[in-house]
Amino acid sequence: MIPKKLKAGDEVRVIAPSRSMTILGDDCKKIATERLEALGLKVTFGKYVMEADEDYLIASAQHRAEDLNEAFKDKNVKAILTVIGGFNSNQILDLIDYEAIKENSKIFCGFSDITALSNSIYAKTGLVTYSGPHYSSFGMLKGFEYELEYFKKMFFSDEEFEVVSSKEWSDDLWFIDQENREFIPNDGMFVINEGKAEGEIVGGNLCTLNLLQGTKYMPNIENKILFLEDDNMAGKIFLMEFDRNLQSLIHTPEFKTVKALVLGRAEKDCIMTKEKWIKMIKNKPELQNIPVIAGVDFGHTTPIIAFPIGGKARLEAKDNNIKLFIKG
Repeated sequence: MIPKKLKAGDEVRVIAPSRSMTILGDDCKKIATERLEALGLKVTFGKYVMEADEDYLIASAQHRAEDLNEAFKDKNVKAILTVIGGFNSNQILDLIDYEAIKENSKIFCGFSDITALSNSIYAKTGLVTYSGPHYSSFGMLKGFEYELEYFKKMFFSDEEFEVVSSKEWSDDLWFIDQENREFIPNDGMFVINEGKAEGEIVGGNLCTLNLLQGTKYMPNIENKILFLEDDNMAGKIFLMEFDRNLQSLIHTPEFKTVKALVLGRAEKDCIMTKEKWIKMIKNKPELQNIPVIAGVDFGHTTPIIAFPIGGKARLEAKDNNIKLFIKG
């Protein structure tokens, strides 16, 4: 079930199922709202986006679920953007009205902690959801052009599009200093295992996806192409942390039918080199017969593409030449 794409005049509802919008500065909110309005969209906000527990920096589970359910039920709303990631969006999984979502399909987009919601909604309803920019992402003053281009490719068109690597990337604290940015030349995607694959996409933030393992909210990964990334919480031991989380996924019964792996970019603090990615994948015999590519523009660096969870991907990787197409 693919939701209708956006057009000028459509209403976009911003909700905070993970961290509260209180974390955003006024300038960020102003830039984000104006950038969405420049696309012809009307921006509205959930009732509880500014509620924040002093310890968790989130609204209550009941209020976060209420905002999500209301956004899906509101016939005027055509897309839902999450404020930002964070922690504990999985607290609301039992409170979501999945029947209402089935009856009111629309775009749902976010990444990081939102992976738990996007994949569970897809698993429970069949609705294609999206890993892509948060509302807060639109508040980035510089270096957002690529991200905006792929947002429009994903949400304003039904056409399949090819993913071409950005020219540069960053993981600086842009939300603290919008003017003094550090942009790094992008070496682009690279091939770890050659091959061809075509299929439905599942994935997002790896450690968050793994929170769903063994629950009724875990999507079936049988015959899927997995898009996976993770953040820098593990810092210098990112390699080991990503490896064991990936191994956990590999141990699920359905993994033996997975068609391909598409890996996002790691942050600088993770100290991941091309050689380390290759070493990790080559050390896993379960992965040797499927194509694997890495360095794709998604994850916790900027810019990122949007991709559909439940949508389609086509991949061909040979001699370090990569063709990656997405539709959904």
